[in-house]
Amino acid sequence: MEGEFPSGLVEAIEFFSDPDVCVATVAVAKWPKGPECPCCESKRLSYVTTRKTWTCLDCRKQFSVKVGTIFEDSPIPLNKWLCAMWMIGNCKNGVSSYEIARDLNVTQKTAWFMLHRLRYAMHHGTINKMSGTVEADETFIGGKARFMHKGRREKMIKGRGPMGKEIVFGLLDRETGKVYTKHIDTRRKGDIHKTIRQVVEAGSELNTDALKSYEGLNEYTHKVIDHAEAYVDGTVHTNRMETSGVS
Repeated sequence: MEGEFPSGLVEAIEFFSDPDVCVATVAVAKWPKGPECPCCESKRLSYVTTRKTWTCLDCRKQFSVKVGTIFEDSPIPLNKWLCAMWMIGNCKNGVSSYEIARDLNVTQKTAWFMLHRLRYAMHHGTINKMSGTVEADETFIGGKARFMHKGRREKMIKGRGPMGKEIVFGLLDRETGKVYTKHIDTRRKGDIHKTIRQVVEAGSELNTDALKSYEGLNEYTHKVIDHAEAYVDGTVHTNRMETSGVS
């Protein structure tokens, strides 16, 4: 079966049961021109077969094939990820989290998490996270209260502000122009930080407004523009995200 791509789920599970096959498959997708250090971009690397990691011969940093991808910070093994990806690409009528959970012996919650990240990768055409300079912003979606039926207005609107509306959070990669959007339950740190860390590679420059919920993202070069004072400060702004139709 070596050198052949699996044609059935049983074959896919067997094919990706080899850790070396998984690493090689992800490496080709992540680095089309060959592996490079995520810290200094050097190609002078040494592969440690026993640990399935690379060591940069220039900056001496060690890294795995997961770094900077949708698989990063996930305890789920690559063979599960790649089998789930195979299922999405080969099931003509689509695949649910329940099917993935049953076929790959994971929980439904884990399968849902995997599907969410894999669909992000399919939409953007890459398994790599956003990097470079990324803009973040959030907005409220929903009809104006005066246009609602009285009964619905009384049920949905309580007090002032955005009550009764949905929150949509967006991220924009300045280099590629690609936008990622997601419905989030609240504008609190928990929801916002979780989404950013899932989509944006650590070390990237993150431009946001002065919302307190963005504080604490120390793994990024976080630059803030306070809209009470200005909308642009040199290259620091969220203008492209705000005009993308999300904000």
